[in-house]
Amino acid sequence: MPKTALITGASKGLGKTLARFLAQQNYDLILTSRGRHSLQTTADELKSTAEIIAIPGNVADADHRRRLVEAARQLGGLNLLINNASTLGPTPMPALAEFPLEAFRYLFDVNFLAPLALVQEALPLLKASQGLVVNLSSDAAVGGYPGWGGYGASKAALDLLSLTLANELKDANVGVVSVDPGDLRTDMHQAAFPGEDISDRPLPETSVPGFVTLLQGQEPSGRYVVREIERLRD
Repeated sequence: MPKTALITGASKGLGKTLARFLAQQNYDLILTSRGRHSLQTTADELKSTAEIIAIPGNVADADHRRRLVEAARQLGGLNLLINNASTLGPTPMPALAEFPLEAFRYLFDVNFLAPLALVQEALPLLKASQGLVVNLSSDAAVGGYPGWGGYGASKAALDLLSLTLANELKDANVGVVSVDPGDLRTDMHQAAFPGEDISDRPLPETSVPGFVTLLQGQEPSGRYVVREIERLRD
């Protein structure tokens, strides 16, 4: 019987790569992103492999999150929630001392509050399937890199959220992991380095072996924080 995965930020980059991989593993998929056209393109590419429900929208919107979980309910449940949608915040990326506070709040709405809210909304389904939550993090959460303070702070908060949820949901057999996939050749990474050549960064596909290991339950006990999934690429 097919499993079901919900992937946010699924229209391109790592989200699209994971959608393609999971479709090949017999998962039904609920895919979402803010880009309606690119999301539909991804769904069209995968619809011959798996059942796809594509719902464009912003994960910061509560009504949209409810629609996503209702779609999972219609497919019979939810085994895997991948919180991949993120925003960098303003670009060029400002120092914290000059960071516009409204933009800072929105960054946390997307990168921190939306993943928590989706877990809360989907928790009955995840408990029923003894499912797994994967939250996409970054080395910016611990690096203290100039200009990355807003984004990094949101990912540091997401790491703590993941670890705490993992401890709180362990008895319900719901796994929670925060994953740092490393620097990847994606549109968002390019936006962080405008005008620079990022062709030396690995493609998102190089992260797939690490995610295979996670889904097979071979990571350290509790599935807590995996800081360097790139070490699993080989």
